[in-house]
Amino acid sequence: MVRGVLIICLSVGLLVGCSSKKKSYVEEPVEKLYNQGLDQMQTRRYSDAVESFDEVERQHPYSTWATKAQIMAAYAYYLGNRYDEAIFALDRFIQLHPSNRDVAYAMYLKGLSYYEQISDVARDQKITELSLKSFKELISRFPQSKYTRDAKVKIDLAHDHLAGKEMEIGRYYHSKHQYLAAINRFRNVIESYQTTTHVPEALHR
Repeated sequence: MVRGVLIICLSVGLLVGCSSKKKSYVEEPVEKLYNQGLDQMQTRRYSDAVESFDEVERQHPYSTWATKAQIMAAYAYYLGNRYDEAIFALDRFIQLHPSNRDVAYAMYLKGLSYYEQISDVARDQKITELSLKSFKELISRFPQSKYTRDAKVKIDLAHDHLAGKEMEIGRYYHSKHQYLAAINRFRNVIESYQTTTHVPEALHR
């Protein structure tokens, strides 16, 4: 009997404990959460910043701060070199807020997230092409944006990267005496990447 009473008391105690834990949760003011995220970014605690900005959206989903927090979370991902997560967050932002004034910035940051992953010319250039696509979409939709100028610079650099890849393949074919295949690669550099630094060598070849 005593044992049964003890079990009941323990059960009640657990329920009360759970209840008190639920009641201990306090919604944080939106400004506090947002500024906390900004402070964490200042000290380069980017993962913590993402959590703070996510908490803004979770606790205050219908506030204007939630929209700002989405773009800031993406920026924190970018600064933390978590580019795939940044791209996912930016795509979500663009889809949810197509007419928001920060869409141009979101598209620019998406292009940068691809651009920062561009590797040497010896590797696959799919990321380079995705970066180009993002920057071109930005310029097409927002030609007067303050981000357009740098997007054009990044496009030129990405083109130079792709031209370098073509030259590398062309040189390989040339070394194997596959001259027609090599010529086609060099011609593509001349015709498709006219403003790049690789054109003089392609013409010489």
